[in-house]
Amino acid sequence: MQPTLWISTAAELEQGLALLSRSDFVALDTEFMRERTYYASLCLIQAATPDACVVIDPLALRELQPLWQFLSDRSRVKVLHAARQDLEVLSLAMSPAGNSAATSEAIPIPGPIFDTQTAAGLLGHPAQIGYASLVAERLGHTLPKGQTRTDWSRRPLSAEQLTYAVDDVRYLALLYPNLLEALQTAGRRQWQQEEAAELENPRLYRVDPADAWRRLKGLDRLRPEQRATAKLLAGWRESRAMSKDRPRGWILSDESLRDIAERLPTTLAALEAIRSLSPGFIEKRADEMLALVAEGLSNAANEGPSVMPSRPEPEQTARVTKLMAFVRAEGARQAIAPELLATRRDAEQLVFSGRSDHLLQGWRREVIGERLVALATS
Repeated sequence: MQPTLWISTAAELEQGLALLSRSDFVALDTEFMRERTYYASLCLIQAATPDACVVIDPLALRELQPLWQFLSDRSRVKVLHAARQDLEVLSLAMSPAGNSAATSEAIPIPGPIFDTQTAAGLLGHPAQIGYASLVAERLGHTLPKGQTRTDWSRRPLSAEQLTYAVDDVRYLALLYPNLLEALQTAGRRQWQQEEAAELENPRLYRVDPADAWRRLKGLDRLRPEQRATAKLLAGWRESRAMSKDRPRGWILSDESLRDIAERLPTTLAALEAIRSLSPGFIEKRADEMLALVAEGLSNAANEGPSVMPSRPEPEQTARVTKLMAFVRAEGARQAIAPELLATRRDAEQLVFSGRSDHLLQGWRREVIGERLVALATS
């Protein structure tokens, strides 16, 4: 097993990076806290190669720029499991602005990336296979149960916490060559690279308040003035959550946002009648809420009419079912997680709207996309 180095000083960081630099890849994992904040608070960074393992304490180190430079070196593959959340946390920490002030184009992503979960799916494992399950299946090692309730911001960390943190990258460094060889043997290395490239899109890791409404469900069913108000409320909530560094639900719950948008209160009395709003919130935010409702009412002309969801025709439902059966059969035949070939949403989009954006791009086009489109129209 790789020796482990705990890093909490600049000298130790220099030593650790020197050890990691000997390899053409580095396995990465992070531990963070975000239960009470909008932005994740980075508490630990674990990194490993076949010969070394380091645990970096960002709470003790004042200067992490050498680490960010190391991670920005594209000559070294970055190996992660279910990479998106870790990449979000790392990109935030690496950003010069340190928060949403960085534009999406300026957000640093530590690529190139190898996501072991995606790689495993391309080799026939379940698409959402967990790290411990993958280690057990590919390496034959059983990991102890995780520290799911750990407060990673507290110091000192216990021996159990450190063991858990180290195991998260120690075996990741062993999974990489195992999966890489299997992908190359199966002729699917290019598929993995295409999937990984999508993780380097900076727009995945920041929310523009103007686009925050896209998180909300069922907006199409609202009347134009309700929809316009919901968009404004979502933007207001996102901006405030960012500036206060508090979870968006602490600022305004989805239920309350929906209630305001649907009822469109134009007076204090009407706002007070919304039971999901606390008296304290109304006392502090009444003027802002009423102003947003007024603006939403004036913006209604810019919104399209409400669209009531129509039930699919029995023939359409049957066609989606047929497509998904084909996807599952192809997944079994090709030993690949069917969700990576096509999702039910892909099939529904194809049947209901005739669109196939996802299916006719990259490796999917030849592997299943063109046949799925032909089957949908046959």
